[in-house]
Amino acid sequence: MGAPLAITMGDASGVGPEIVLRAFAAGELDPVDGIVVYGDAAVLRHGATLLGLDIDWARFPLVDLGILTAADHHPGRLDAAAGEAARAYVERATIDAMAGTVAGLVTMPMNKEATQLTDPGFVGHTEFIAGLCGVDKVSMMLTAATPHGSLAVTHVSTHCSLAEAIRRVTTARVLDVVHLTHEVLRRFLDAPRIAVCGLNPHAGEHGLFGREDIEQIAPAIAAAAGEGLDVSGPHPADTVFFQAVHRGRYDAIVCMYHDQGHGPMKLLAFDSGVNVTLGLPIVRTSVDHGTAFDIAWTGQAFTDSLRHALAYARRLTAGTGSGAGRS
Repeated sequence: MGAPLAITMGDASGVGPEIVLRAFAAGELDPVDGIVVYGDAAVLRHGATLLGLDIDWARFPLVDLGILTAADHHPGRLDAAAGEAARAYVERATIDAMAGTVAGLVTMPMNKEATQLTDPGFVGHTEFIAGLCGVDKVSMMLTAATPHGSLAVTHVSTHCSLAEAIRRVTTARVLDVVHLTHEVLRRFLDAPRIAVCGLNPHAGEHGLFGREDIEQIAPAIAAAAGEGLDVSGPHPADTVFFQAVHRGRYDAIVCMYHDQGHGPMKLLAFDSGVNVTLGLPIVRTSVDHGTAFDIAWTGQAFTDSLRHALAYARRLTAGTGSGAGRS
């Protein structure tokens, strides 16, 4: 067996470590499957007691960073120590992934506000891991199953204001995201079909509702098509998801900002969607939900997204060439 996949347990106050524990107790995280959890043993043991779970700790695959104690575990509360520890789990797992100690990482949710209490510059997992890896051309990709196969959605920008997101819609950036999207899907598909959203309503309506679609987005699409990529647009964002999900016309949609892509994907696959970071030298996937402090450590959190995130990470670590079928 090769190197295992790392699972970072996320913010101790949230649902991340709870989901990990419940998945292990249900037999979904068998060590023989090649996984190892990065986190704090004291929190996990305390949490297992809260949940009434019988955990075989001798078999539980853990890299114990020894940061938090049981007394530091405050379920459902914004906590600076938990936010700082969650950042440390990701940092250690990323460093180990770059060294080849683990094959990649699957991240459970952090709470940005909690982490910013000790690291005011923290924006999110994607940006933090990209910084550790020394890369700047990255994009967030969400994936979900549809009746016509897997659909991928990538983003020109994510965690910034809408005003800043508009400024980031440049020909160079749109082309970069198209390239990143094509490169990852080429691991599974010979010719990924990529639709690019417009920024403005109706993709600008020929300039009636804004010029960005004509002046910034269209040239990027033309450049990618000139390289032989199967890319089209700019498409109106209010119809392109219907065409992808219900007509099977596209394998991926490039969106211009966070909510343009996240809104439809949350509706499509809230409990099974997977977040993937493109452009990294390592594999990183994540569950597509937050820390859910309101239900944390009450036994209500679902585990489907973790299962899907692990499956996609395994697919990425195994997929080194292109494939002929749809994903």
